Amino acid sequence: MKNIYILGAAGSIGLQTLDLVRKHKKELNLVGISLGNNHALNEEILSTHKVSIVCLRSQEYMEKYQIEYPNTTFVHGDEGLLDLVRYPIKGAVVNALSGSAGLIPTIEAIKSRKDILLANKETLVMAGDIIKKLLNNYNVKLYPIDSEHSAIWQCLQNEVSDTVDKIVITASGGSFRDLSRNDLKHVRLEDALNHPNWSMGDKITIDSATMMNKGLEVIEAHYLFDLPYEKIETVLHKESAVHGLVYFQDGSIKACISSSDMRIPIQYALFYPHRMPYESKFVLTDLTFKQMDFKRYPLLSLAYKVGETGGLLPTVMNAANEAAVKLFLNQHISFLDIEKIVFDTVDSFNNNLYPTLEEIIQTDDIIQQSIFKHYGKR
Repeated sequence: MKNIYILGAAGSIGLQTLDLVRKHKKELNLVGISLGNNHALNEEILSTHKVSIVCLRSQEYMEKYQIEYPNTTFVHGDEGLLDLVRYPIKGAVVNALSGSAGLIPTIEAIKSRKDILLANKETLVMAGDIIKKLLNNYNVKLYPIDSEHSAIWQCLQNEVSDTVDKIVITASGGSFRDLSRNDLKHVRLEDALNHPNWSMGDKITIDSATMMNKGLEVIEAHYLFDLPYEKIETVLHKESAVHGLVYFQDGSIKACISSSDMRIPIQYALFYPHRMPYESKFVLTDLTFKQMDFKRYPLLSLAYKVGETGGLLPTVMNAANEAAVKLFLNQHISFLDIEKIVFDTVDSFNNNLYPTLEEIIQTDDIIQQSIFKHYGKR
């Protein structure tokens, strides 16, 4: 039986992981989880799953939960997340947290010698070099959960890295893929959150609409697969059926194809290298691909440049985007303001090519707080 921990258990990826835990009760033992502020959902999760340790978002309901679930240890806040991943039972940590909050728990989980099943893109975007050194130093594995990275990971199995010509990450185009840039001036929040193919959390859905999500995935792929940015391509693929492709030097291409169901890549990471049965109603239909339009999606172009530059700049871009998306979700700015804030922040930053972890964390906080102060409350 495999022990697992889930960070962000009440989010989209977390809930789908819990579905798989219920399905595979004989194979998966849920040790610990972190929850959010939806207390009705928290109660539902806690009443369904017996866990040893739970991290709550705040201290407010700790006493109530502790009385209801006396055999569970409750912790809270940022320190609670660290207590959770340091819990003295070996296992794997599913990091499904949103945003830069996922970085430090990943690091502490690695130091606790727990394998990482990563859905938190920001971990590698902000501190890819540091994470890779830690993985090596502590002999810990990191498996991607994102459908695109999982697809490429699967296509690269048993292949020699020198034979890879390039990898291709597909993009649906997001909620506004059929709109011109001029049309984007007056789009509404509820429209932005209506993704045509996937059911995801709010931030990642907005990032999909701006294509920043794909930009973060490009930087993440650079670290996951040790490839230079010129070997990482992005294409538009509306159907979200082909999640990733690998081109080889002999002219052959491998593609990973499945339905738009995140449980498939989550399950692959949970049971790697074994494939477990999963019911899928996917039927292969006509597939379309279009060359990426970087003028239509300028944030994706920016992500390539930022990734190639390195240093603190990926953290700056990520922090600016994270703050801008929060402002948009709270209706303080327009959709196109997200791009403006990210570009302005990146363009005005004096880069440091060799940041420490402390500098990365400090910069992330300074950038976000500066944007909140300038544009409105979080």
